[in-house]
Amino acid sequence: MAILVAVLIIAAVLGLIVLPSSLKVVKQYERGVIYRFGRVNRLPREPGPRMLVPFIDKMTKVNMQVVTMPVPSQEGITRDNVSVRVDAVLYFRVVDPIRATVDVQNYQFAMLQVAQTSLRSIIGKSELDDLLSGREKLHEGLELMLSTPATGWGIHIDRVEIKDVALPESMKRSMARQAEADRERRARIITADGELQASQKLSEAAATMDANPSALQLRMLQTVVEVAAEKNSTLVLPFPIELLRFFDRAGAAAQPPAPAPPPEPSQAPQAKPVDAAERPSEVEAGEQRAELPKSGPAQIPDPRSSEE
Repeated sequence: MAILVAVLIIAAVLGLIVLPSSLKVVKQYERGVIYRFGRVNRLPREPGPRMLVPFIDKMTKVNMQVVTMPVPSQEGITRDNVSVRVDAVLYFRVVDPIRATVDVQNYQFAMLQVAQTSLRSIIGKSELDDLLSGREKLHEGLELMLSTPATGWGIHIDRVEIKDVALPESMKRSMARQAEADRERRARIITADGELQASQKLSEAAATMDANPSALQLRMLQTVVEVAAEKNSTLVLPFPIELLRFFDRAGAAAQPPAPAPPPEPSQAPQAKPVDAAERPSEVEAGEQRAELPKSGPAQIPDPRSSEE
């Protein structure tokens, strides 16, 4: 009887020792890979409690959750000869736990190395503008480059994203100057366009006011109302020139016509000055006087001689 009790006690102690090593619990987000005498069981264990053969079976748990792996910064030269530093983030998960544990020694370390080399390769094939603004195509290229080896390891790539692009200080200053010049150009174009539109509208307004003089009076009254709304102690009232012209025309119409001024006394005509070139010289005048015949006094004929 004592021997039986001792055997039961020994069995209970061995059961307490062996039970924890033979009973395994697989969590919901895990899968169990069983090795029996070093050979893998092709059917992974599902979540729940699982019994193992003591000292024969060994189980490795594989996490099936999405793994977020940051890719360290990689320096490279883009296709347009700009040196940059790029870091990324990788999202992947295990879809085949047998391959992830048998075909590759450490799948997380392997994925990290593949991601670094792929990132360096994509930097050399891209331009700076693509790294800064066209990242969607780069993400697709990275995912394609990583999916080729990952598929053979039982890993599915969910997403790859470039997180940050670090540029040299000289390149940052150059880009800042370029952006500033572009903004200044657009500001000047907008200002010139605004002045053109304002001049066109002012020209149309001037033509309208010229055709309707009363519009100028209404505009003046509107200006007075706007100034009076400010509640200022001093009111400057512009006096239009058109109103002065109206008063001038009204006053000219009301006054009687002015008498005609008396004629001025006639003055003796002044001798026209003779040019020195037209005036004959004294010698020519003397010759003309000499050529004239000297005639005596006029003689009256005798009437008797006619009768005879």
